[in-house]
Amino acid sequence: MLNPEKYKHIDDQQLLLHFYEDKNNEWLGILLNRYTLLLLGVCMKYLKNEEEAKDSVQQVFLKTLTELHKYKVDYFKSWVYMVAKNHCLMKLRDKNRLPVEINEQLHATADERADTKKLLENDLLVTNMEQALSQLNKEQQQCVTLFYLHKKSYLEIVAATGFSLLQVKSYIQNGKRNLKIMLERLQENEQ
Repeated sequence: MLNPEKYKHIDDQQLLLHFYEDKNNEWLGILLNRYTLLLLGVCMKYLKNEEEAKDSVQQVFLKTLTELHKYKVDYFKSWVYMVAKNHCLMKLRDKNRLPVEINEQLHATADERADTKKLLENDLLVTNMEQALSQLNKEQQQCVTLFYLHKKSYLEIVAATGFSLLQVKSYIQNGKRNLKIMLERLQENEQ
């Protein structure tokens, strides 16, 4: 068993690199240990129930152990945060599909229920967008982020990245197309 204290000087990217090289889940254990409180906080924020939140953190741990090897993750903290957030949103969405028994939704108006549903859908869309964006290649991710999220012009992106104007336009166009494809796949998987 690897001692997490012994590896606290090693950053997340190095731990991920070790995991991808030797497939030793103990490296993931160190990473998950670092973010347990963050994950519990995320789950508490959405689920508003300590026991459900603790169970959800365990589910996120299991998902991480079974899924991480399938993806090339550069920023573990962001990735595991999105996994936890998606897990909680799916739990909330599933709860809303169950027949309504005695709960607070009986007292909510139709508008309030519609607002809650819309917020959950928007939150899921943002989460899916973040996940899809993280799967773009580095150049596309950088250019799409600068163009759409930071509202930079083509010339400002050229200056910031060192790419040619044609490269910037190509990365944005291809990145946008790839994002659309990935979002459609994520939506299909949710249904």
